[in-house]
Amino acid sequence: MTTVNLIVKGKVQGVFFRAEAKENADKLGVKGWIKNQPDGNVEIMAKGSQEAIDAFIAWCRKGSKRAAVTDVIVTPLHLEDFGSFDIIR
Repeated sequence: MTTVNLIVKGKVQGVFFRAEAKENADKLGVKGWIKNQPDGNVEIMAKGSQEAIDAFIAWCRKGSKRAAVTDVIVTPLHLEDFGSFDIIR
């Protein structure tokens, strides 16, 4: 299993990015959480197979239909076991 922290930059708040990311994560079997940050970015902690994480990161680079992603910072981690994928408010 692979765990990554993602910082997604651009127009990613108020455009259903979190909801669509959760749908995508659930389809891929990715666990973790997603949260809006005060600076306008979205932070994600995700864990799954390398293939699922790669596909999820690829989706994050495109984003939801209304999003305009400018960058995704990927930091590999070695921690935490998640039982689901949650939106944190």
